[in-house]
Amino acid sequence: MENMVELIIPAARKGEIEVLKELIRRGVNINHQDEKGYTPLIIACYNNQLEAAKLLIEAGAGLNAADYGGNTALMGVSFKGYVAIAKLLIESGAALNLQHGNGGTALMFAAMFGRNDVLQILLESGADAGIVDVKGQNALDLAALQGNETGVELLQKYSASANLSKAH
Repeated sequence: MENMVELIIPAARKGEIEVLKELIRRGVNINHQDEKGYTPLIIACYNNQLEAAKLLIEAGAGLNAADYGGNTALMGVSFKGYVAIAKLLIESGAALNLQHGNGGTALMFAAMFGRNDVLQILLESGADAGIVDVKGQNALDLAALQGNETGVELLQKYSASANLSKAH
């Protein structure tokens, strides 16, 4: 079993579904962390392996597990812009507002790197645009700093509608 756990991260990275199914069937720890703290789910998500991510989630993988830098699977797909996996994670119950070591959130990553499809999904799902990182910057600040005009517009529009709904 000890040797088999070493197979789960590469299988998740490559999306080797049959290997993952067999490892899960044999009871390999699906929340095993490698030397960087990556879990199979984090690795599958970072590598855009949707079917592997689905399989791992169905098997009970920790949705909010973080690597040793505090990065979650949702943060990774927000940084990379993987819309389908972002939707899967959110629909499966991943926490939207977790912060990594520097205070960044999935929403901040999407805003900063111009992943506006993911940004919109996060906003519509209830991500908090008011959270600030260790430098005191929120998602809107980061979008503006990076010249992400579409992200700025989305965040401003969302903030305006959120404030209107709070007023009623």
